[in-house]
Amino acid sequence: MPQIPEKIHELSVGQLSARSGAAVSALHFYESKGLISSSRTSGNQRRYHRDALRRVAFVRAAQRVGIPLATIRDALDSLPEERTPTREDWARLSETWRSELDERIKQLGRLRDHLTDCIGCGCLSLETCVLSNPDDVFGDRLTGSRLLVERQTRK
Repeated sequence: MPQIPEKIHELSVGQLSARSGAAVSALHFYESKGLISSSRTSGNQRRYHRDALRRVAFVRAAQRVGIPLATIRDALDSLPEERTPTREDWARLSETWRSELDERIKQLGRLRDHLTDCIGCGCLSLETCVLSNPDDVFGDRLTGSRLLVERQTRK
């Protein structure tokens, strides 16, 4: 991993990419979503403050555990004066995300278990299928394959 001398306080997009491991296109995307920011040189080149390294690391870590970018942006916006996240910030914010992640894990477990039930079934019963119609939420309106036709016409 390339080292950046301490005396350099602004990084080019290439330097930020090389140091953070994020593609240049990802950095541009993060910037467009308000996750990181840059200034421009007289030649209109992006320059990132050194603390962008920590912000990019924060974003990538949160993404790896499945946190949506909008939620990450809200978390970063909640920091005073848009400062760089600290270890304590990560601990506090990750604790608030824990229940959301636990619920997703439960949902994925249920999907996995029901998928096993469906292998080779071929029932095509959208009225009772636990994958297409969990808890029979469509039961009051439609039954059977008409539900599939309705879904396809909405696209």
